[in-house]
Amino acid sequence: MDNYRIVSAARRLDSCHNISDLRRLARRRLPAPMFHYLDGGADEEWSLQRNTSAFDDYQLLPNQLLDLSRIELGTRVLGQQLQLPFFLSPTGMSRLFHHEAEPAVARAAQRFGTLYTLSTVGTTRLEDIAALGPGPWMFQIYILRDRELTREFVLRCKAAGYQAMCLTVDAQIAGNRERDRVTGMLMPPRFTLQSLASFAAHPRWAFHLLRHPHFALANVAHRNDTLARSSMSLIDFINSQFDRTVTWDDVAWLVEQWGGPFVIKGLQSPADARRAVEVGASAIMISNHGGRQLDGAPAPVDCIAPIRDAIGDALELIVDGGIRRGTHVLKALALGANACSIGRPYLYGLAAGGQRGVEHALGLLRAELERDMALLGCRSVTEISRTRVRELRYLPACP
Repeated sequence: MDNYRIVSAARRLDSCHNISDLRRLARRRLPAPMFHYLDGGADEEWSLQRNTSAFDDYQLLPNQLLDLSRIELGTRVLGQQLQLPFFLSPTGMSRLFHHEAEPAVARAAQRFGTLYTLSTVGTTRLEDIAALGPGPWMFQIYILRDRELTREFVLRCKAAGYQAMCLTVDAQIAGNRERDRVTGMLMPPRFTLQSLASFAAHPRWAFHLLRHPHFALANVAHRNDTLARSSMSLIDFINSQFDRTVTWDDVAWLVEQWGGPFVIKGLQSPADARRAVEVGASAIMISNHGGRQLDGAPAPVDCIAPIRDAIGDALELIVDGGIRRGTHVLKALALGANACSIGRPYLYGLAAGGQRGVEHALGLLRAELERDMALLGCRSVTEISRTRVRELRYLPACP
């Protein structure tokens, strides 16, 4: 029976020919509150939609009659040689979407030779991810009110052998995610009758929840002794730790504490990119938090060229948000990014089929990118430059 389930699941994944297909399969597999928590954005979800549609504002300009017998997808970013020019963004509470959770994603990243980023609010301990192999691994961190807890994360990451650290700076307050208000997927949850009916209509998800009932924010679960003396839950504790007073001085402190490759996630302006250079960051992740924070914020792809022009080669630029196709990765790299990162695409895969689903998502993007590079006339990532892209709103004559 188990072998039948594996074969059956593989067949369903095989019918997914792109990330949109995986999204549809994930929607069928997940109870509505879980799917909309994964899929939704803030307010009218303009930024969420624009993150992907903005790529349509750019054309790729191919060159022909080149020897394309070998296509090299590898690149070096954050001091690591990756086999792909994209890696896996931090996403919280992956256990919500599949019982295999973060380890499934981490193992898939290793198989594809790329980097996995574990979230502070993941459901797997950072040490357990590091134990899966050499990585590379990056840990996503916040500067919390309890600076000693922040420093503890740094020390644990050093001891576990993490290669990079990623500081999220755009989540001091949660965005207005109205889908979650409708479904009751709040923290703590307040499900509606319709939401509860959706759980009943997805017995496979519920079955695995019962088989694997342990759910915790694993990297702060050791604070249970402290929390036991109050009525505060782990979720309440995390929410209470987000600090609206964090400034660039605090970022400089954390950069010094870590002392290695350091990414600031959530910047979108040239001015902030210049400040990132000043505090000693290695890279910035151009991101609007997947459209989940400030609705109306620009799409990351639209921010690449202005930031690159402002800072030159002083920082590595990583584009996070809206990537659903290999051509999206190509356009981001051509505009000046060093690499891209993906979140929802691999979570759709996780929800659709656990580790197999994540690998399917990565395989789809890798195959698309390799094909698209050949069609563009680029044999390696280093050949992808701004001469290969132009904005539709500015159409000079072709050279």
